[in-house]
Amino acid sequence: MRKYFTKKNVVGQCLLVKSKPDGNELKKRLRQWQHSRSWARLICEAEKMWSLESRELKRLGAIELIQLQNEMPFNVRRRVNYWLIKYSGATRLED
Repeated sequence: MRKYFTKKNVVGQCLLVKSKPDGNELKKRLRQWQHSRSWARLICEAEKMWSLESRELKRLGAIELIQLQNEMPFNVRRRVNYWLIKYSGATRLED
């Protein structure tokens, strides 16, 4: 037996689907995106110090990178890895 969808059934099913995220959800997602991108940019800046001639600056870059990895929250590491790939960073973080 075939089941035919009437206009009433289709409208009833559409109400179950969330049409748009509210403003707070969008702000939260934007904040997470900016936060993880900022972490990745800081890591890439620390990596750039490795290419400098000065031994002291290379050491400072390594210390900065270690400090960034220790301070970074675990829940953003996957997103930060995504941005590190986009920025062609050498560093990858473990989950």
